[in-house]
Amino acid sequence: MQIHLLKSKIHRANVTDANVHYEGSLTIPVDLMKLTGILPYERILCGNLSNGNRFETYAIPGKSGSGEIVLNGATAHLGKPGDQLTIMSFAVVPKAKARLWKPKVVVLGNGNRVVQTRK
Repeated sequence: MQIHLLKSKIHRANVTDANVHYEGSLTIPVDLMKLTGILPYERILCGNLSNGNRFETYAIPGKSGSGEIVLNGATAHLGKPGDQLTIMSFAVVPKAKARLWKPKVVVLGNGNRVVQTRK
């Protein structure tokens, strides 16, 4: 049996921009993607802590160290600069490994800088 588990989470990411004219996705700085193991174009689930919206999209790499979290395309209608997001990725894990599974968690602070990591 396979189980879908949380692979990684970026918590309290502040939206820095929203671009409705882009094709669609969420821009995340490469350094944060590497830290959490989120791959370019990987499917992600986002929860907007500011308005309650939840949406699925895919991650695209942004400039490393920029702190930019950008809602692109249709997702630009689901939030605005200043909103806080929880960005989640998932993995399919054999049930035998599920009990010991620990997701990578990154908590962000001002300027989308890392304030805490957990595994």
